[in-house]
Amino acid sequence: MTDCHARLSFGKHRMSWDCPLPLTGSERIQMAHGSGGRQMNQLIETVFRSVFETEQTVAADAAVLTLPSDRIAVSTDSFVIQPLFFPGGDIGSLAVHGTVNDLLMRGAIPHRLTASFILEESLAIATLNTLVQSMASAAQAAGVQICAGDTKVVERGKADGLYITTTGIGWLPPDRQIGPQQIQVGDAIVINGDLGRHGIAVMACREGLELELPFASDVASLRSPVLGLLEAGIDLHCLRDLTRGGLASALNELAAVGVGMDIEAKAIPVDPAVAGVCEILGLDPLQVANEGRFVAFLPTDQVAIALQILRQIWPEQEPRCIGIVQSATPGLVRLRQPFGSDRLLEMLSGEQLPRIC
Repeated sequence: MTDCHARLSFGKHRMSWDCPLPLTGSERIQMAHGSGGRQMNQLIETVFRSVFETEQTVAADAAVLTLPSDRIAVSTDSFVIQPLFFPGGDIGSLAVHGTVNDLLMRGAIPHRLTASFILEESLAIATLNTLVQSMASAAQAAGVQICAGDTKVVERGKADGLYITTTGIGWLPPDRQIGPQQIQVGDAIVINGDLGRHGIAVMACREGLELELPFASDVASLRSPVLGLLEAGIDLHCLRDLTRGGLASALNELAAVGVGMDIEAKAIPVDPAVAGVCEILGLDPLQVANEGRFVAFLPTDQVAIALQILRQIWPEQEPRCIGIVQSATPGLVRLRQPFGSDRLLEMLSGEQLPRIC
């Protein structure tokens, strides 16, 4: 049987409609999958609960959590990337890593995630299954569980296939204080790898650019490098992940607390292929988004050991100390060029690469 059709008569008035109720299994999302009835429950059971199964994923309105500390960090983020799949990742893994990384930037230990899905009518259920499996793998790698969620279905053409919103909860040790207000004049500025991979990889895939890119998106959980630094006793004053707006926007946001920064242009690692694409398209790689990179502020006498730890954890990357915090130009970030032609490193203005996260 296919979708049902019905007609009602009320006196002189007649009402007719198509009832999008799949009476048998469907390979694509139907409006009935968001109705709150049998089809929605079947979708939740077969696609979500079977993959995210934990002691919390029972039919209750809220998950109940017990955390090791009464100091918690909470972060929420929405993901609307196109295409849904890109070199090195997909919207599912991105939704997990993006929120987990936000928790880590406050020094929190990621504990649980919730996930909300806006599904477009006609989305292939096989595609949804693949993305849910990717989320589960990413969550396992990041050391978190997805403990609660929600699904909604919207009409065809209104959601680009799928949107995901994730909320993360983490816990902090009692004495851990990491944030913009802890930045100190004299702090060294360290990044954990080369810049611009994510934005360029997604853009090339979305626009169908025939580029032989020897790299993929850098999307990844930052759990290992961040917790590795903390467990080694590195005095991290501030952390910020370099997502939309890239390094340039992140540094300018942090300089707004009232400090200046001097950044050495020659110290910033950018893959030659990324630099080449940026040059062709007129983009600044320091303003291009990343999803597996962060900037750390720490005492200068701890830089050597911090770089050593980062290299041991991610041997394929080349972390660098790229600059120092100073008091001469509060609120401004100076980019020091090799031949003395310094310039201000400005925050991204406008929409450089839309829909990349």
